Formats: sequence, structure tokens, C-alpha cells
Amino acid sequence: MENMAVLIDTNILLNYITNREDKYLNESVRIVELCALGKLNGYIAFHTLSTLWHVLRKKSSKDRRDNLRDICTIFSVASASQTEIINAIEDDSFADFEDCLQDKCAKEVGADYIITVNKKDFANSEIEAIDPCEFLNKMV
Repeated sequence: MENMAVLIDTNILLNYITNREDKYLNESVRIVELCALGKLNGYIAFHTLSTLWHVLRKKSSKDRRDNLRDICTIFSVASASQTEIINAIEDDSFADFEDCLQDKCAKEVGADYIITVNKKDFANSEIEAIDPCEFLNKMV
């Protein structure tokens, strides 16, 4: 499964950065490690960076910048074309517009999976969403 392309949802990165209590914490850390080691081609959506900046607002500006810099050394940043963004705006099959953008970014980079702790939010995605445990089980 080396060279598999995966788009990492924001919640996986929040687990990794904040060490927050989450049932997928250990698996989230392992997936980030696999991307850092080059075992997976890891991508994050462009808007994940602004979301992380906002969510981590209690940290100092320097710490937030360090976190984002670290993330950008591990992951490639995926964007979506204007056409795909307009498609996302028009797509009412997603309850959350941000999740729809994640899907469009995953599509643009040809991701095999979107790895997320909220699979149900991606029920209508073009790219298959998978939780961290399912993904790691597929890798063995």
C-alpha cells in the first residue's frame, strides 16, 4: 500500500496536534507517522490550515505557526479547482460545506481515501471515507 494517496481530515490532525481524548487518538498519530515516513502520500485540504489556526487560537501565534509549518512539511496541501468549488457550493447532499470541500480536494489529488473520525459526514462523498482503524487494518 506504499504510495497510496490519502486525504487527512482536519479531525485527525487535531488528534495529533492536541493529543485530545478521542477513540481514534493512537490510530490518528500512527497515520500521521506513516505520512511523515513517506509510507503514504498524505494530503490535507487547503482550508484545513485556516481551521487549525482558528481551533488552536488558545496557543501562542508562534506555537500555531510552528504547528502549521510542521504539518506542511509532512503533508502536501491539496486545493480544488474553481469548478469543483462551485460544484461543492451547489451540492446539498453534504450537511457540512467544509466536508464537501474536503471531498473535492481529495478528488483533485486522486486520493484513494479520506481518513476521518466522522465517516457519516462523508456518506455522499465521491472519494471513500474511512476511519483510522479501518484504514490501518487494510494496510496489514
